[in-house]
Amino acid sequence: MIDFVGKRKLFITLSLLLILASLIFVFTKGFNLGVDFAGGTEFVISADKELKIDEIRNVLTDINSNYATAKIVKLKNLNVENASLFQYSIVLKESLSGSTALKENLIKTMKNSFKEKGITIDFLEFNDVSGYAAEEIKSYAWYAVIISLVLLLAYITLRFKFSFGVGAIIALAHDIIITLGFYSLFGIEINVAAIAAFLTLAGYSLNDTIVVYDKIRENMKKLRGKKDIEEIVNISINEVIVRSLNTSITTFLVVLPILLWGGKAIAPFAFGLAIGVIVGTYSSLYIASPIVINWIKKSKVY
Repeated sequence: MIDFVGKRKLFITLSLLLILASLIFVFTKGFNLGVDFAGGTEFVISADKELKIDEIRNVLTDINSNYATAKIVKLKNLNVENASLFQYSIVLKESLSGSTALKENLIKTMKNSFKEKGITIDFLEFNDVSGYAAEEIKSYAWYAVIISLVLLLAYITLRFKFSFGVGAIIALAHDIIITLGFYSLFGIEINVAAIAAFLTLAGYSLNDTIVVYDKIRENMKKLRGKKDIEEIVNISINEVIVRSLNTSITTFLVVLPILLWGGKAIAPFAFGLAIGVIVGTYSSLYIASPIVINWIKKSKVY
């Protein structure tokens, strides 16, 4: 039997260091906010010949000197019918939503500039978000996260005890903070898809934690008076660890190919799930359970 509980201080210390490192990255490096949250203009173009990033940037700069800071990324072409085309994502900090003339001028000038070089380009997508809309989307996204956490706390408190609810929420906050740290570290875009990943992670992590808590509650009834709370929790974790690991590994093996080959659009979602699955499984075993032990001991419920 593996002694999970005996090493809880070591793992709590490790978690605190990871949280500290994540917070340092978040507050010093910041986030790579997508158009959804930062505002601006994002569009995707296709070309019949491969373009250099600097070549696209030069054309944009000729249109408007402010476009020199545009973020340009070459995309994988997932269009089977036109597999020979090259696709590029371009993000401008400026929003063109207030002026149809600016948008039309951008499209016309880019097409003409590349046509002179013997290259045909087409605009496949055009996503324009104003600063006000971006702030509104950002606010609603965080409201969704906060409301989800409150509902989760209420659910676990009703299903188990308040101490279990607190343990689950702390473990969940642990998962989200560390995952945010990885987003900041690797510069992965934070957009609506990333928020969807956080909410999915919340449900996944909670499911893992509930499995452990359910087993602890069952063994508390069975072994009350025979073993102390540390032994009961350790026995419970050992009884569910194989199931938890199998679920996590299966999920990770599905998410990893999506992250590697799914393309730019799905990457923020897949990245959050890939990191979250690992961190969530770890926290369910090493963070949520020790918190319950300490709380039960202090409240003298057991």
